[in-house]
Amino acid sequence: MSTRKSRGEYEDEFTKAIITFEKEQLGRGPDVARTYFLGDMILIRLGGVLTHAESTLAKDREGQALIKEVRRQLHEISRPLLETIVKEILGCEVISLHTDMSVKTGERIIVLVVAGNLEELFD
Repeated sequence: MSTRKSRGEYEDEFTKAIITFEKEQLGRGPDVARTYFLGDMILIRLGGVLTHAESTLAKDREGQALIKEVRRQLHEISRPLLETIVKEILGCEVISLHTDMSVKTGERIIVLVVAGNLEELFD
């Protein structure tokens, strides 16, 4: 009998940690969240991430650019916390962080590239 977690269990644990991170660091959690492990990448898809004020601001190009830049900088500043989440749950280091969001749909994508093949963790 194996004590290792399944892919789904790891993805679920990671998703919950990201939701908590978003709430604590950005003031609002997503309405929908899902994590996918692909080789040496973690793909996180978050929906419903815009606050009411951001949705209003997103009605023009300047507001859209401002929202995207502020969110990008907040994630860069919070990178050490994301690295800690990855280390604690998956036991590996983050090599790079990539993120973007659609102010039209309120969806954010985060891609973390890690040192190592995540496939080796799963049963």
